[in-house]
Amino acid sequence: MPMKLPVIVGFGGFNPAGRISFHHSYRRTVIDAIGEEDRNNTYQSLATLMGLQDNPAKPATRQYINDHTLIRRIELWDPDATDCHRVVNLEGIDNEPLRFRIPVTDMPKVVPEAWKTTQTDNKCVVVEVPQSQQVLIRDTQVSRVSSAGQLPTGFDPGSSYESRNHPRALQLAIVGGSDAIRSTGLDWDFIYSKIQPDQVAVYAGSAMGQLDTEGAGGLLQAPFLGKRPTSKQAALSLPEMPADFINAYVLGGLGSTGGMIGACATFLYNLRQGIDEIRHRGKRLAIVGSAEAPVTPELVEAYRTMRALAEDSVLMKLDGSKTVNNRRACRPFSSNAGFTVAEAGTYLVLMDDELALEVGANIYAGVADVFVNADGIKKSIPGPGVGNYLTVGKALGLSRAIIGEEAVKTKTFIHAHGTGTPQNRVTESHILDSMAKHFGIEKWPVAAIKAYLGHTLAPASGDQITSALGTWTHGVIPGIATIDHIADDVYADNLRIAPEHLEVDPSSIDIAFVNSKGFGGNNATGVLLSPEVTKRILKKRHGAHVLLKAEKRRENTLVQATEYDALATKSIPKPIYRFDDGVIEGEDLGLSSTSIQVPGYEHSVDLNVENPYESI
Repeated sequence: MPMKLPVIVGFGGFNPAGRISFHHSYRRTVIDAIGEEDRNNTYQSLATLMGLQDNPAKPATRQYINDHTLIRRIELWDPDATDCHRVVNLEGIDNEPLRFRIPVTDMPKVVPEAWKTTQTDNKCVVVEVPQSQQVLIRDTQVSRVSSAGQLPTGFDPGSSYESRNHPRALQLAIVGGSDAIRSTGLDWDFIYSKIQPDQVAVYAGSAMGQLDTEGAGGLLQAPFLGKRPTSKQAALSLPEMPADFINAYVLGGLGSTGGMIGACATFLYNLRQGIDEIRHRGKRLAIVGSAEAPVTPELVEAYRTMRALAEDSVLMKLDGSKTVNNRRACRPFSSNAGFTVAEAGTYLVLMDDELALEVGANIYAGVADVFVNADGIKKSIPGPGVGNYLTVGKALGLSRAIIGEEAVKTKTFIHAHGTGTPQNRVTESHILDSMAKHFGIEKWPVAAIKAYLGHTLAPASGDQITSALGTWTHGVIPGIATIDHIADDVYADNLRIAPEHLEVDPSSIDIAFVNSKGFGGNNATGVLLSPEVTKRILKKRHGAHVLLKAEKRRENTLVQATEYDALATKSIPKPIYRFDDGVIEGEDLGLSSTSIQVPGYEHSVDLNVENPYESI
């Protein structure tokens, strides 16, 4: 029998457009192109996240929500007064020695040789320095970058549970993973009764690790701020922690786990690992995703120094304005200045097709494959290479094999990486335009949602995937609303790149491609099968009678999922957070030479592992 098909049965998380589950964040990006009922629902969802008491149907409230979601002026810290330290040389007046008093307890362990000290009493020491003294003075500076994609104003992911000084990205892992799991509408005890404890996989990561004060940022800053690192900072800064937190506190997973890191392609790397576990390693269920919270002053300045971010001065020059338009900071495939950093936590729930049908899951899409290729020899680590031609080409080739050559030409669209940098607009457009030409595609619809959300780094391709799922529900491919023209150096003969949304019949889109080009030569392209194509494959594999039974079971699933969405739209539910809850010890296991029985699971772990090699 052909390998099992991984299908998406749930998705969730939070990004600058709001809650991802049930297409809320997608609807925020196309808010003017959807029906009034859906618009009202999403504004209510955002009002709840933002802690607003006013009626979200009021124009003033909606304007506030619009202004405080998506890319906007940085609110997590003040870009006009960014904390820093300045090196200052202190000298005595009229060539006199510099004299000052220090408490005994503040004296350095190693006293500089030039210091002459006199202890006046038990509390203070007078210091005389014959030469100048270099010191660090706390100061502020104006950030040259004031735009970022941030969670909706007022939404604090750590306030909904006992976050215990978790870094912000790991808070997003907890609330985002919980949202994805609950979006399935499935009874997880019932699912566990169908699988072995080790038939679950969790793959998630953050490209940069956790760089805020509670993570690596605080760890590295502590000695220079006169502080000590905490016991948690080193451990919680590791980039695979978004997977560890899901296993330890949300899912209680005992299966395979890890964090695949591929810079901006990290989400697709983890998705590939998850679907491979289902297709080749006997896993029945996989949680895949990423969480990243990189909107910190240090990281913004670091990327700015690399000339990677859109600086205010350049944006104003592009607009011929003395005021920066933060909303239009990211302009994929147009005259642009750089990318815009953003934060998010995005997760998918995958099942093999048999389990999904057996438990009556709601199937949003099938994942045909994710192709990954490096760039080869490079001029520089950030410079682009040829690997993305391979991933896009193989994705198109697989799609041609699945749906046929004519359908590839007319029934697909692509979510571009679309960072908004001058280099990306040239290189990625050439890749997409060239491959479209060779596959006979005319005016291939191109979406680039970083124009709305910014670049969330690791979760970025998860943002693209969940947006594609929204198109199959609402029939709108997001336009690139922040642009007013296509740059002269963009290759677009065979591409449809436009600021306007494109309304489509969802049944007319068979496949959505998701493209990602990561720093260092990490390229990935994913192939998503529409619900209709997935259904046709399942019908052929399992028969119409199996699908009919699954559809009956799905009725209850939809009821449970809808109830969760309604609850989360009106109030912020506590996430699943099982800290020190139901911990299993070794003596709790039922051990034998053929199996291990784990409490809470109907089926045991099978230890009769087949020899994959020839007998010797």
